[in-house]
Amino acid sequence: MNNKVETASWKFISGYNCAQAVLFSFAEDFKIDKNVALKIACGFGAGMGRKQEVCGAVTGGVIAIGAKYGRGEGDTQSNTEKTYEKTRELLYKFQAKHGTFICLELLNGCDLSTEKGRKYFQNNLKDRVCNECVRDVVQILEDIL
Repeated sequence: MNNKVETASWKFISGYNCAQAVLFSFAEDFKIDKNVALKIACGFGAGMGRKQEVCGAVTGGVIAIGAKYGRGEGDTQSNTEKTYEKTRELLYKFQAKHGTFICLELLNGCDLSTEKGRKYFQNNLKDRVCNECVRDVVQILEDIL
């Protein structure tokens, strides 16, 4: 499976969170071990540990942007500026398509911190909302990276 959108979608549907699915699909491009990518992104799912803040797919995308453009040891401030520019571009494009990049709003108020909310999510929102967000973030990243 070499199509990043399909790879991310498959990873998400198979049980990994949105942030993990996005970063996993780009791991080889940035020479990141796939298992390490899954671990790094794990806490960002469901809007950061089910706090439902910034969408996990989007934060997975921000991590991918940082992996490509981020400022590392010995790099200049221009790397930071490029990373911020690409991050804003991802946020603007995602928000233009979905109206928001806040997880709770994307899920129309479904509370993932409760068992009832998680059950509703699995039955009604996972494929219809979140899988689409994962797919869209990967598509946006393919355009801007």
